[in-house]
Amino acid sequence: MEIEIVSLSKQGGREYNEDVHGHWHNGHFVACLVADGAGGHGGGDVAAATARSSILAGFAAGPTLDADALRALLDRANLDVVARQAEGGKLASMRSTVVLAAVDLEQHALVWAHTGDSRAYLFRGGAIVARTTDHSLVQQMVASGMLDDEGARLHPQRNMLLSALGSVQEPPDITVSGRMRLEVGDVLLLCSDGVWEPLGDEWLVDTLHAARTAAQWTEELDAQIQAQAKPGHDNYTAVVLWVLREDEESTRLMADPGPADPE
Repeated sequence: MEIEIVSLSKQGGREYNEDVHGHWHNGHFVACLVADGAGGHGGGDVAAATARSSILAGFAAGPTLDADALRALLDRANLDVVARQAEGGKLASMRSTVVLAAVDLEQHALVWAHTGDSRAYLFRGGAIVARTTDHSLVQQMVASGMLDDEGARLHPQRNMLLSALGSVQEPPDITVSGRMRLEVGDVLLLCSDGVWEPLGDEWLVDTLHAARTAAQWTEELDAQIQAQAKPGHDNYTAVVLWVLREDEESTRLMADPGPADPE
């Protein structure tokens, strides 16, 4: 199985970018993630970068799609963020969401794990066939029937998270998916809320339909976010994994194996 990976990360209307992304691979397994830091004044980006380093290094030490092992990676990252909080100052209250996707290229399989409202989407035939469920107040309101997805996207409390890395007293709520089949032509999107919030799922689908490559879709997402987001809008980060068809050029846009590829 050949995949193409394209990434996008911009600060949006903020003074600096607290999102990070990265990936690791060894020819058999691939791990990709997006982390969205919070805390301000330099704390959020440290939390996100700490999570990225911890998770990708842990995955590289034992690549697997085992759900318990992936959960343990996020648990470890939580403790690593907490350890950095002990340095005090701007780091004391930092937090980070994270979404991780692990792919077995030989078995054509995918598992994802996340906490917070950074999301993973799996598209097949141009439609969303799977998506993570946010750990947020508005998602609870959706689950209870008080809001639909569109209402949640526009709700004034949409940024109130119920879980993130950076807590010992209340360990983060970590959700790990079941094992999913990855097929030729599938597209996987990992993104921070700065992507899905201004666009919504319908726009994600529409822009995907208009794209023929991962690079084209990423460019269109960037253009649409800039066109639709409000002044001062959030950082936005996306990592796109495009499963190539047999008649497409088998070009891998993956860096040499290593613990992180942030840019």
